[in-house]
Amino acid sequence: MRALIVTAVAAEAESAAAGLTPHPDPVTPEPRTLPGGYLITRRDLPGLAADVLVGGVGPAAAAAATATALALADYSLVVSAGIGGGFAPAAPPGSLVVADALVAADLGAETPEGFLPVQELGFGRSVHLPPAELAARAAEATGALLAPVLTVSTVTGTAARAAELSARHPLAGAEAMEGFGVAEAAAAHGLPVLEIRAVSNAVGPRDRAAWRIGEALDALTAGFGALGPVLVTWGERHEHR
Repeated sequence: MRALIVTAVAAEAESAAAGLTPHPDPVTPEPRTLPGGYLITRRDLPGLAADVLVGGVGPAAAAAATATALALADYSLVVSAGIGGGFAPAAPPGSLVVADALVAADLGAETPEGFLPVQELGFGRSVHLPPAELAARAAEATGALLAPVLTVSTVTGTAARAAELSARHPLAGAEAMEGFGVAEAAAAHGLPVLEIRAVSNAVGPRDRAAWRIGEALDALTAGFGALGPVLVTWGERHEHR
């Protein structure tokens, strides 16, 4: 199968590519530029061709980069990947979260009665669901928490905002900035989507000194090392149905 893996920044792409490379040497992707200025590198494993895309930060950039790549090649699956914040105590720094729902957590309207998601306004949707079997198998293989991953346009930096998100999404495992945008582009092409996040910090008051970005990137590499065989097996079972 051929999968498109979309990351926000180069460090995330390097970590994902390293996990998909069948040897322990450090990997520096050799990217090429797509129209729009997006960078992409290729990893080939038995049964899996993976294009790892550096798509930019935020849901709009992620959607645009993903749509560009999908218009230029045929894929069977799209994966949103990278680091993000974890909701304590379920997803501590260094852990992995695989999404059972990709949720646009701030797409909607504020009202005197509270937040209304966009679908309640009658405009589109704010949730994409990955294939349940694939998400479950990915979580099991990587040792990840299987839970909703929230897409936000502004990273949470206060206790009040964290409490608000937790109240609206009590099962959420992580927040990041790209998953829903990637899912929108995948859905427009009729493709399934998966999201995997490595936790670098707790969702809550911004404390840059407490972030564990290196640990999260290492976890992302290990996660993709375990995820590769899952993608191959899933592709063999579903790609030609």
